[in-house]
Amino acid sequence: MNYPEAKPAQSGNQSQWVVSEVKGIKHEGNMPPWQGVAGQMIVSFFPPGGSAQNQGFQDWKQMGIWYQGLTSGRRDASPELKQKVASLTASASTPLEKMKALGNFAQRDIRYVAIELGTGGWQPHPAAEVLTHHYGDCKDKATLMERCCMRSALIPTTWSLIPNGGSVTPETPAYKGGFDHVIIAIKLSDGVTDSPLAATMVHAKLGKILFFDPTDELTPFGQLSGALQANYGLLVTPDGGDLVKLPELPPAMNGIQRTAKLNLSVTGTVSGEVHETRVGDRAWSQRWALRTVTKDADRVKPIESLLSNSLGTFQITKATVGNLQLTDQPFLYNYSVVAQNYAKSAGTLLLVRPRFIGNKSSDLLEAKEPRKYPVEFEGPSRDTDTFEITMPAGYEVDDLPPPVNADYSFASYHSKTEVNGNTLKYTRTFEVKELSVPLGKVEDLKKLYRIIASDERNTAVLKPAAH
Repeated sequence: MNYPEAKPAQSGNQSQWVVSEVKGIKHEGNMPPWQGVAGQMIVSFFPPGGSAQNQGFQDWKQMGIWYQGLTSGRRDASPELKQKVASLTASASTPLEKMKALGNFAQRDIRYVAIELGTGGWQPHPAAEVLTHHYGDCKDKATLMERCCMRSALIPTTWSLIPNGGSVTPETPAYKGGFDHVIIAIKLSDGVTDSPLAATMVHAKLGKILFFDPTDELTPFGQLSGALQANYGLLVTPDGGDLVKLPELPPAMNGIQRTAKLNLSVTGTVSGEVHETRVGDRAWSQRWALRTVTKDADRVKPIESLLSNSLGTFQITKATVGNLQLTDQPFLYNYSVVAQNYAKSAGTLLLVRPRFIGNKSSDLLEAKEPRKYPVEFEGPSRDTDTFEITMPAGYEVDDLPPPVNADYSFASYHSKTEVNGNTLKYTRTFEVKELSVPLGKVEDLKKLYRIIASDERNTAVLKPAAH
């Protein structure tokens, strides 16, 4: 895999493969995971009369049958499990509400602990045992969730094995070494509306299915983190395994919507309020950063980091965090800020940057050596900024930055600065449409980043108003 084919040298009943001068993998920013680019040799061994445990897999279907065998007897429901399911779903009136209740339980009430010895690296613990101890790893959580769903309104579920770092593709020979994570796939009945459920696909035999990661406690039910999107997973069904591509969520489901209303003084100080609404992985990252924070002062550190990358000097005078624990709701930041010397004087003129905070440009590709690997994004995303700066009394606009419209297959960037009365208004949208940029388009990405950098530096010129 990921290497030119090397023919073996045959000698009797022996085959010998020889490769030499294998170059090391030099790290590049935002490159694919090393498992997806490193050369690998995959050996499938088929001994005559060997046990199923020692055999390789002819195809993915056979691997699915093997995994079904590993889980045999592990999904049996105990009286305690039946009682727990009944309790969790007692107030749920629809299948979707039941699934959400069971999903929240698996994500938040079952502590993640991985004990993987021998076959335990693949075989889940019995669902009843996981419930009793209230801990388990990804496959344990998936098995418990599968059994809970089956006990509740007979919602059919199955496993999906996920590869580490995108190392499995349709061209990969069937082998278990490429997988290191387990989630579940839930078959959606015709009566379940899928409007809030984005992580779905239509399977040829199973119909519409929803993928859910019971290990990821910060990703809402119905969504997948960017690391799993468009990845290949082995769907394990009673008929065997089927390698499928997981869904890719729309960019609008992952992003930051930032608005600010600010006032500019004649001395160049800007002050006002900023509101941020974060969804998807943008919300996930903030909740993860604040998961162990107990002091209010520490909750604003991510805001301080953001502002320090955009402002020379500033003070945060007030800050609040919203929906920290409500993962099915957008994550919120609201804060007031004062930035001295934001606008610069040039004689009687004031030079003010319409883009108040937030950086979308990058020097990632400003390297001397040519790029060797594609550029990977964290996932599709859509970020918007709207900054309104009220000009000081006695000033009017003399010059505005030009609008920017850059659109590529993998991403787009649009910005505009306009005047509405005595208010300078800046709006922009940065959308990542594809998960990666191939080498053939890296120069276009470099060009896009340079366009964004230029726009982020642009200033509006204010002059004393004519009397």
